[in-house]
Amino acid sequence: MFAVCCFLFVDSMNIKPLGDRVLIEPISVEDKTESGIILPDTADKEKPEEGKVVAVGSGKMVKAGFIKKGDKVLFTKYGPNEIKIDNKEYLIAKEEDILAILE
Repeated sequence: MFAVCCFLFVDSMNIKPLGDRVLIEPISVEDKTESGIILPDTADKEKPEEGKVVAVGSGKMVKAGFIKKGDKVLFTKYGPNEIKIDNKEYLIAKEEDILAILE
């Protein structure tokens, strides 16, 4: 419990994911109904599946140059773990949870 409290005050640029982990900032897509009504953030929405890579570990795909900081990626819906840093939501995913890089 103590480690979690201290972890919240760490700047995201100082985080180095271990092994084959990748730190992702989720990109929320604005949801609209078919009639054009925009759903607020408080509405029950699906988990995001798209995000921007903020930091990378030392996994195989990183070493091969496939995944790097700044990439926009698609990832599995329920694979990554959610964390909060400075009241901002981030995801820590394994390399295998990343499905594609968006160009």
